[in-house]
Amino acid sequence: MARYLDVRALPSCKTRGNLTFGAITVPCALGRSGLTQMKREGDGATPIGQFELLNVYYRADRGRRPQTELPVEALKPADGWCDAPGHPRYNRPVELPFDASHEKMWRADRLYDIVVVLNCNMFPAVPGSGSAIFFHIARETYTPTEGCVAVAPEHMRLILSKVRAGDIMRVLSN
Repeated sequence: MARYLDVRALPSCKTRGNLTFGAITVPCALGRSGLTQMKREGDGATPIGQFELLNVYYRADRGRRPQTELPVEALKPADGWCDAPGHPRYNRPVELPFDASHEKMWRADRLYDIVVVLNCNMFPAVPGSGSAIFFHIARETYTPTEGCVAVAPEHMRLILSKVRAGDIMRVLSN
């Protein structure tokens, strides 16, 4: 039976929120445009909805493997994610170099030191309806994301130690 990680924006700030999973409640960063019912590529909004936690990527050179029941894979420098709506690999992992528009998963900052792929616009991927919507590490100041949900590294590790396959992130409207 699925369990829920509930995400709600703070009433006072559309780009910050709280994530609650059972007895755990932690602060989180949200998209620069707040929450949206109608996600569009590049709008900077976090989509409202229910998204299964699929798998985890992490930077082995920056920390130990997360303890979790979800599938885990170490990132490689050639890992990318296609964000080109017209490409057949839209909203899918790709290997770099890659001709179409993409995001680099191997980042200079810490945001993707641990990143959870959410089942958001994945099966099927509808062109232009958003790509690379992840659950990842927040900046230290919780500045807004490009549409993802982000938490502190220690909170990510705690949450991952408790989740299992089939658990769902619910981004809820206030």
